[in-house]
Amino acid sequence: MAAGVAAGLGAVQLSIDEAEDAMLGAGLAAGWETGVAAYEVTRAFAEQNLALGRIVVVDAVNDSEPARQTWRGAAARAGSGLRFVVLTCSDRQEHRRRLEGRRRGLRHLPEPTWAHVEALAYAPWTDPHLAVDTVAPLDTVVEAVLGFSRG
Repeated sequence: MAAGVAAGLGAVQLSIDEAEDAMLGAGLAAGWETGVAAYEVTRAFAEQNLALGRIVVVDAVNDSEPARQTWRGAAARAGSGLRFVVLTCSDRQEHRRRLEGRRRGLRHLPEPTWAHVEALAYAPWTDPHLAVDTVAPLDTVVEAVLGFSRG
């Protein structure tokens, strides 16, 4: 979804998981600290691109207030707008099927398990955001996010 939105906006796409995968590949230990560092590395790259006038699409879970504050701060420092998109899948069986069948090609960061996804605790969203149910076809989801992003 992030790739489709980035392509539609002519934007730079950044992924927390790809940053974390690279860090693990460089020998950092898996854990909370490396996950936080992946957010910070991605934030730095986002700020660099925003300073160059580029649109940035960040693919991140953002389950906590500190994670969300990362992007608020980056946008404020760059003098850029910020739009949050919250993706959910209302069909639990479909969500699980997609997760368990997903292969992103990351070499060091394993795919999350269904148990991991179920255990995630999300802080309530207080920022304005677009909520999208990803049970819809991918092109419909991308178009909804593009409309929100351009609006």
